[in-house]
Amino acid sequence: MWLVVVSVPLLPALLMVSSRFRVKVSTLCRQAAAWALRLLRGKVCVRSAHAFVFSNCTHGKADSVMATFELYADTNPSLCISPSTGEAVAEVVRRVSPYQVLELGMHCGYSSVLLLRLLPPAGRLITVELDPLTAELGEEIILVAGFKHTQFQVLTSSSANAIPTLRPFLELSERTSEGLDLVLMDHDPQQYLSDLLALEREALLRPSGCSVLLIHRNQRAEDIRGILDQIRTRADRYCIKSELQCMTELFYRKGNTRTDR
Repeated sequence: MWLVVVSVPLLPALLMVSSRFRVKVSTLCRQAAAWALRLLRGKVCVRSAHAFVFSNCTHGKADSVMATFELYADTNPSLCISPSTGEAVAEVVRRVSPYQVLELGMHCGYSSVLLLRLLPPAGRLITVELDPLTAELGEEIILVAGFKHTQFQVLTSSSANAIPTLRPFLELSERTSEGLDLVLMDHDPQQYLSDLLALEREALLRPSGCSVLLIHRNQRAEDIRGILDQIRTRADRYCIKSELQCMTELFYRKGNTRTDR
């Protein structure tokens, strides 16, 4: 009986806490459902794009694989970068003429094929993809395009976990000044800055110069500005080479003091 007497004055507070708790649980459930739906749609998109490209392209022809990707994207939702973004990436690759390239975020394999077709015969691509299905199907697309395993390596991992393990794949040593010539970031934009700093910390960027491409998808403008503001504070090593609607190019060099474009 005394419990009832004591608890009666507390009822309003208990009801308020219970109500707030229900709201939070409901919000969390909606967020989880939305995340699961995005994940499911992403997997469906990857499977559908892979099946279309595999069935309709000319095997062994990288140009045909890319054209078939673009044909698919004309009438279907696609995780691939757009042809205009691809051309912007290609212009940088032609200018830089890289030998060692890192791609963070493989998606359907379109950008992987784009990069590989522009690399020299001795060039090498390392691509990191978090989702196992995307990594598996993307790797198959690369092989369908005519490239061999000696030319690329697919790592199924988060970027944060993969970066500290990259040195053996690049065959770097403390006595060599070589490193990555080009980095393409098209994964989680929240990871762009931390991953770039991790690559620098692990001494994986070529000291004499490395171009870093940040792909813009649905990122808010302030997110990109936040990254660039941080980069501007590192003017001794970084400069902003160009800013396009679809992509920002950064340039890293030890002792680099240029802040202009």
